[in-house]
Amino acid sequence: MSLYSSITKKVLMALAGLFLVTFLCVHLGINLMLLKDDGGRTFTEAAAFMGTNPLIKVFEIVLFAGFLLHILFGLIVSGQNRAARPVPYMCSNSSETSFFSKYMFHTGIIVFIFLLLHFFDFYFIKIGLVAPPPGIESHDFYHRTLLLFSSPWYSLLYIVCFVFLGIHLNHAIQSAFQTLGWNHSKYMDTVKIIGSAYSVLIAAGFSLVPIYLFFLK
Repeated sequence: MSLYSSITKKVLMALAGLFLVTFLCVHLGINLMLLKDDGGRTFTEAAAFMGTNPLIKVFEIVLFAGFLLHILFGLIVSGQNRAARPVPYMCSNSSETSFFSKYMFHTGIIVFIFLLLHFFDFYFIKIGLVAPPPGIESHDFYHRTLLLFSSPWYSLLYIVCFVFLGIHLNHAIQSAFQTLGWNHSKYMDTVKIIGSAYSVLIAAGFSLVPIYLFFLK
């Protein structure tokens, strides 16, 4: 019974993770609108649509459920794996475990901490749990973003966290396919290439925004 329970947790974690992977594309697309030199008009319109559309509000609940499921089952599965092997091997075989898989838990924790910070900086302000900075409305994400990325430390933190997210994604996508039984030898190499390319593009795309706003604009 515990075996099936463990497999179920891994499958649910993989499905929630893949759902979050697709959401990153939407989020990145909106963020890249900040690069358009129109005073934030396009970005603000997109953010307003995402914040007021009834269908998007339902999707928002699903998104939070996906976050919670992925984080919860990630912690449970990681704890079970550690409990199953409480004493590390004297000699580790580097061929058995990839560099990225060794640090999945650590990169996941870093991404989770950054996610909490991101909520405090934007979402919690929008729903009124956190007061906005003086002179900025709670729904004014454009000027809030400009203010945050005017800080070199915040910009650097943002970029570093997305580098860790890219590392996390690189193994997570492959792991999800394996967990769901989609790791056929005919196309698994293609999945690895696409997963790695996607991870780099996500990390680079999100990092481009603070680089542009702080250094180039």
